Amino acid sequence: MLLGAPPSVMSSPSTDATLPDGFDWLSLDPEEEVVWIGKPHSMSLVPALVIGVPLSLVLVGLAIIASAYLSRENTEYVITTEALYKKRGVVSRDVKRVGFEKVQDTSYSQDFFGTQFGYGSVDISTAGGAGVELSFDNVEDPKRVQELVNERIRARDRRGDADDGESAADVLDDVLAELRAIRAAVEGDAAPATRDGGVDHDATTETGSSAADEE
Repeated sequence: MLLGAPPSVMSSPSTDATLPDGFDWLSLDPEEEVVWIGKPHSMSLVPALVIGVPLSLVLVGLAIIASAYLSRENTEYVITTEALYKKRGVVSRDVKRVGFEKVQDTSYSQDFFGTQFGYGSVDISTAGGAGVELSFDNVEDPKRVQELVNERIRARDRRGDADDGESAADVLDDVLAELRAIRAAVEGDAAPATRDGGVDHDATTETGSSAADEE
């Protein structure tokens, strides 16, 4: 972790072997590394407490508080070098993944309590999707989380441009090699033809000279 930074920010990319306990639900590709992990901010329970405590005398309030607490404890977010992940679920488990190649737009928002306590939601929209495809709800410092997502998108775009450049160079090299081979083949075929033409010309000249001498 980075000293003085939010505890969810990784000081360096992490692989499966270095993930914190409880992340057995996350399966990474061989070259994929984790750059950020997080969950809903603890202060995001405040709205549930505001509503639940007055209603606790009729037990409804306790259910509201318990539901909010269990939801927070069983929700986790991950940003890797390749994608965004969200895991939630108390009894069952629901894991959603969105690759950076699909992300079209990002935004963040904060309600009244979020503004007061420093948390908010980051929304991810994808190309061809209808509205928000994935959201990191009630995360600490949502602006910073959005910046992390945008940084990963730019990094992927730069890597993609470099790969495209290498591919174009490889194609050009192949074309030039083919042209050299064709040229060499044409020149090789032209050389014997030139020699044959020279012999026929000399023979014709000699025949003509002999005929002239006989006359």
